[in-house]
Amino acid sequence: MDLDIRWKQRFSNFKKASLQLQEFIEKGELNKFEMQGLIQCFEYTFELAWKTMKDYLEQEGFQVKSPRKAIQIAFQTGLITDGHSWIDALEKRNLMAHTYNENIAKEAEVLIRERYYKIIQELCSKLGELA
Repeated sequence: MDLDIRWKQRFSNFKKASLQLQEFIEKGELNKFEMQGLIQCFEYTFELAWKTMKDYLEQEGFQVKSPRKAIQIAFQTGLITDGHSWIDALEKRNLMAHTYNENIAKEAEVLIRERYYKIIQELCSKLGELA
C-alpha cells in the first residue's frame, strides 16, 4: 500500500513539473534567461519522471536500482514507447549543466522541444491512465 501511495504522490509532483515545462514550450522564442529556465525545468521534470517510473515499477514488483534500469524496464513493460529518446535524455543531462555556454544551451533547447518534451508528455499521460 505504501508503494502505491508513493508513486502517486511522486506522480502528482511530476504532473505539476510537466505543466511548467509545457508553459516554456508554448511560450515560443525564449531569451537567454528563459532558455536557462527551460533547461532547468526540463532537468527537474526528467528527474521526477524517472523516479516516478521507478516508484511505479517497484510497486509492480520490479527491482529498480538506477535511472537506466528504470527506463529499460519501463520500455520492456510498455510504460514508455521510445526507449532510445529516454536513454538519450539521460545521457544528455550532463550536457544540460553547461547552460552558461550559449551553443550548448541552444542545442539543449532544441532537444527538449523536438524530442524530450514529447516523451515526458507521453509518460505523464500513460501514468495518468494508471493512477
